[in-house]
Amino acid sequence: MVEHVQKGIAEVNGTSLYYEVAGEGHPLVLNHGGLVDNHLWDDQFDEFARHFKVIRYDIRGFGDSGMLKNGMDPYSMERDLYSLLQFLGIEKTYVLGLSMGGALAIDFTLQYPEMVDALITVGAGLSGFEMAEPDEELKAKFEEMDEAFKSGDTVRSVEISLQIWTDGPNRTPQQVDPQVRERVRAMTTRNFELGDDEEVRPQHIEPPAAVRLSEIHVPTLIMVGDQDVELILKIADTLEKDIAGAKKVVIPGTAHHLNMEKPEEFNQVVIEFLEQLSKSR
Repeated sequence: MVEHVQKGIAEVNGTSLYYEVAGEGHPLVLNHGGLVDNHLWDDQFDEFARHFKVIRYDIRGFGDSGMLKNGMDPYSMERDLYSLLQFLGIEKTYVLGLSMGGALAIDFTLQYPEMVDALITVGAGLSGFEMAEPDEELKAKFEEMDEAFKSGDTVRSVEISLQIWTDGPNRTPQQVDPQVRERVRAMTTRNFELGDDEEVRPQHIEPPAAVRLSEIHVPTLIMVGDQDVELILKIADTLEKDIAGAKKVVIPGTAHHLNMEKPEEFNQVVIEFLEQLSKSR
């Protein structure tokens, strides 16, 4: 365990962001996905803090950060992250994100390029990306999940989200580490029960990242699990193709939460990538 963890609340942009900071060295900020919270990184936080100054936090509307309330001013996840880093006195950082947090990491790199020394995406989303042929099976699963949520059946809705993301389309729940499923279940359940206003949505960068990837000029690592949904695998291919010099690593036998399924392998890939950069700086 890391001995000294700085925990606090940053009051920024009309909201409050819960954060934790540990370690010394070059900053590395961790952005969680859209169904979880900062505990997504429980298997990474201590290990990364041995090498870097690590920041993990709850994005607005998640975990212990401020909720989304009807009538609040338009907000941007990228601006929130910028303001958090300013609050912490961080001028340059490595940026890592999973899923929604991966899309955020990409958009942040485009919006605040002077602050980013390296970009790491993990099963990332991508603003403005559309598949040529929509995945009808995935779409039906999402609709089933939404219907369960709207009918008040949180347990069913969360289980469907686990089947989509933690299991992936080609595995049964029994083929996935039960501890990983239960950790994701706990985080997702909490988020589903927070009672955010669904009509409040963050602003996104324009033009979207999908048509601007050639503007990214920092060292980039793309990580993905081979059992993830087709949409995420296609996005990973697009990032590798359109970001100059990007390196892609596929971790076999994992789906969307690859950092939880194979933490040692995941941590080693990230640390080696970033330490190689620090040697060449």
